[in-house]
Amino acid sequence: MNFVEQHINLQSEDLILNSLRGLYWEKHDALIISDLHIGKSGHFRKHGIQITSNVQTSDLKRLSFLISHYRIRQLLVVGDLFHAEMNLDMHEFNQWRLAHADVEIILIKGNHDRLNPEIYQNFNITCRNKDLLIDPFRFVHEPYSETDVFSISGHLHPGISIQLKGQPRIKLPCFQVSKSYLILPAFSLFTGLNVSESDSETKYYAFTESSFFEF
Repeated sequence: MNFVEQHINLQSEDLILNSLRGLYWEKHDALIISDLHIGKSGHFRKHGIQITSNVQTSDLKRLSFLISHYRIRQLLVVGDLFHAEMNLDMHEFNQWRLAHADVEIILIKGNHDRLNPEIYQNFNITCRNKDLLIDPFRFVHEPYSETDVFSISGHLHPGISIQLKGQPRIKLPCFQVSKSYLILPAFSLFTGLNVSESDSETKYYAFTESSFFEF
């Protein structure tokens, strides 16, 4: 699987961004992602909108690749692992979870994570309702702008609009970094992009399959 990496240092910690939409923290053998939205396509189909499940399958294949590539011990999901209620898409996730039973999954619940507690238990997922502190970071679903602890979050599906030389303007997903937080791109490809105006106090690490672009 083709991908590229971008090494960064935050709070004196070495981290690796990758174009498959994950963040690797080698010190803790941890992969950090956000907004996987398992069950989203099934939720749409349940309401009469015919959406293929291929996107979820592709998302889980990328996640499996990253788990294998980095040989992680822990998967931290900063919200919206699931999208809605139980549906047929959960069977595919269950098979995926069984294939990665040795990986500890910790979910910091997002606004879409509304399943019954026993379902998380059956999937062997540890849940935190608000946040998770692992020095020097606070892991939380929605961006946390307080400066006492640097936060790593998701929720916004950040993107940036750019124009490369000789090319039309395009929108790319990105990792958004300020002095007090990092916002992850949505891991699922079945999400929109929240494109905002860039500012001088924020870095944007936009990416394609083969390149990173820092703004």
